[in-house]
Amino acid sequence: MKIGCSWSGGKDSCFALMKQIEQGDQLKVVMNVMDEKQEYSKSHGLTQEVLRAQAKALQVPIQLASASWSTYEENFVKNLKELRTNHEIEGMVYGDIDIQKHLDWEEKVSAAAGLEAYLPLWQGDRRELVEAMIDAGMKAIIVSCNHTLGLDFLGEEITHDLIPKLEAAGVDVCGENGEFHTLVVDCPLFENPIQIEKGEKVKTDNYCFIETKLAP
Repeated sequence: MKIGCSWSGGKDSCFALMKQIEQGDQLKVVMNVMDEKQEYSKSHGLTQEVLRAQAKALQVPIQLASASWSTYEENFVKNLKELRTNHEIEGMVYGDIDIQKHLDWEEKVSAAAGLEAYLPLWQGDRRELVEAMIDAGMKAIIVSCNHTLGLDFLGEEITHDLIPKLEAAGVDVCGENGEFHTLVVDCPLFENPIQIEKGEKVKTDNYCFIETKLAP
């Protein structure tokens, strides 16, 4: 089956894609939703340059949508319809694990575009999933996080050694509740690793971010 992926650039969407491809499906395109100016991706704060580098490593095109939170659903469905037409996909892969309202929304928008929603990580144990990602050869760094984690965790790679530190900080090790977001710099699906330069760390009223760009 030909599939697309709702690609955040982070570990969960990447691992979901890995699991779906293991079923024999063929990835045709990935899609990311950015802010209205298409400067940074929603939540993760990734640039077009970094997202395009990931897509190149996956050897597929990327569709960069743009939306405010108020127009998010409308634009998401519009872009899904374009993916179905232009890339002849039959389903979309999503990386959510166990939040029911996320599943309901993804099934709703996929159906509106005439697509199936696939969530291969659904109902998995959060800690076991993170450990499986690491064991599978995925390398991902924290690029945004809440104030509970703070600036010190930005830029840290998700490793077995980091898991107890996340637990000690009192956050979910998978970040499923939005405690942190990641950037995948290498995985078995990538033709080559992504070389990233870590820049300035910024603390806003609600969240913390680290600037990431491609290394020269």
